[in-house]
Amino acid sequence: MFFKINVFDDKKITEAVYNNAKLKRYSLFIFAVLLQALAFNIFILPCDIIFGISGISVILNETLNLTPSLIILLANFLLIIASYTFLGKENAKKTILGALLYPLFVALTSNITNYIDLGNTEVVVLALAGAVLNGLGTGIVFKEGFTTGGSDVLKQILSEYGKMPLGKATLYVEGIIVICGLFVFGWESFIYSILVLAVISFITDKVLIGISHFKTFQIITTKENEIKKFLLNQLRHGVTVLEGHGAYTSNKQKILLCTLPTKEYFLAKEGILLIDPKAFFIVTDAYEVRGGE
Repeated sequence: MFFKINVFDDKKITEAVYNNAKLKRYSLFIFAVLLQALAFNIFILPCDIIFGISGISVILNETLNLTPSLIILLANFLLIIASYTFLGKENAKKTILGALLYPLFVALTSNITNYIDLGNTEVVVLALAGAVLNGLGTGIVFKEGFTTGGSDVLKQILSEYGKMPLGKATLYVEGIIVICGLFVFGWESFIYSILVLAVISFITDKVLIGISHFKTFQIITTKENEIKKFLLNQLRHGVTVLEGHGAYTSNKQKILLCTLPTKEYFLAKEGILLIDPKAFFIVTDAYEVRGGE
């Protein structure tokens, strides 16, 4: 059932988003955590890929022969407490389920390699497959409004109390963990770990915001009518004319706004430049286009 709110009640917007299709959200979340666990046991652990709390469990499994799922569970338990202490109750609530479910699925799927024979597949292929699978899982988890805890909690705490962007905090946390892996497993594991982190980040972003099938042009030109006619009549796409003025010169100028399919990007760009070689335009990805009919 769709959760309805008064459009002016902004305090309940987050609640409404998370209450819509709750069964679907939780089902996708559980499926996503399972994907992450499978990626860990089939690809990450056998290839000695190091990142996050999972990476620490790989290191301790190699050096102390400790069970990875147990290490992840203990670490997540401590991080839930840290999340509650440093980031607040609401943040900790979103962390608890994933932080407990992920090590459980890692334990339940720990023998999966007994039933899957990957033969002599190259390590780089296994590493990339693990990165894609993990990235899909991570993206779905984030998209549904959850987290599996782990190093994400450390990054948020460092960002909050270190007064730095989350991206920089991520670099510090993952950098330290990956370097620890370098001393245990050597350069090959180090390089693969960096590659896997990059692919996971890319796949996660694509799952969160989707693949861009449209481009949006913002055009400032002295040949407004000619370009508008080209976009309307030749490419058959709507154009919105915005009023603007230069901050330095204070001159009034028109800004043409047009969204069109990515496959028409080249034609639109070259057409604009043929009409006005001095046209100033910005092209951005449009991940979702609705309305306008």
